Amino acid sequence: METIRKKAPGVLICLIMALLCTQLGKWLPVVGGPVFAILLGMAAGLFWKDKGACKEGIAFTSKKILQYAVILLGFGLDLFQVARVGLTSLPIICSTIATSLIVSFLLCRALRMPANISTLVGVGSSICGGSAIAATAPVIGADDDEIAQAISVIFLFNVAAALFFPALGGAIGLNDPGFALFAGTAINDTSSVTAAASTWDTLHQTGGAVLAQATIVKLTRTLAIIPITLALAFWRTARAKREGSVTAGRFSLKKVFPFFILFFVLASLITTAATAAGVDAGIFHPLKSLSKFFIVMAMAAVGLNTDLVKLIRTGGKPILMGFCCWVSIACVSLLMQHLLGLL
Repeated sequence: METIRKKAPGVLICLIMALLCTQLGKWLPVVGGPVFAILLGMAAGLFWKDKGACKEGIAFTSKKILQYAVILLGFGLDLFQVARVGLTSLPIICSTIATSLIVSFLLCRALRMPANISTLVGVGSSICGGSAIAATAPVIGADDDEIAQAISVIFLFNVAAALFFPALGGAIGLNDPGFALFAGTAINDTSSVTAAASTWDTLHQTGGAVLAQATIVKLTRTLAIIPITLALAFWRTARAKREGSVTAGRFSLKKVFPFFILFFVLASLITTAATAAGVDAGIFHPLKSLSKFFIVMAMAAVGLNTDLVKLIRTGGKPILMGFCCWVSIACVSLLMQHLLGLL
């Protein structure tokens, strides 16, 4: 009970900020609630240095509630539906993910960037933006400044893609299925995928067909969270175990292995089994909505714990990396469609 009392003030602050930012995200979906939350948190953090009684609750929100959000995210994934519709896009998805991870790894070495920032930008660019960063950050032990920097970079190119890609697709002569694949594989955040696809539907009067297909492609991409975070977890676990053997057995699997990812997988399997048994998928919508809200709460907490001055001062290299990943993914997506005869 005492622990709850200590956390309550900080959690309440993040809750209030999340309610405001969720509404702002509905008014301006191309930006989205999580970005509004992290920006509001950073702005508040400039003036609110000593968080006092709120400190523990803010830390809890940025870590634990972020993990709860990822678990609930699994209830939005019907693996059978993803397999049926998304199988065509699988070679393109694998190619774009590999491209982003390779580019971020090479630039990490070339620019001498911190490994955590590079990993978060690479994973966020290649899979699903903020959700991938949310899942990966606890696995690699990223701090709030690193999370905020990666989210900011991803946001910048999300907005650019949502505004620019429909015009680009029209200029290079993409058809409706081609643009759906392009949007679903080359834009990293779901909100920006839906924004770009909706714009295309409006411009070409497709009746929402492109939005539906692009969303399924995006859901297929989201599944990559599972193998990538588990691979990172096993790598970090092995490294910690080696270091633990040298430091008198202080290694603990529970501390470094992201068991919340296993619950994410379990949530996906529950959704898949339920829909296969004829249960209406709408029953899981409240959990999906709660997942999105928890991410907004967590991003508010991350923003409050972020040093904005330091973020601006050190932001050049991550932005360059994000730009290179963004351009590379877009080019590979179009190239793979051409090689597969889909254009």
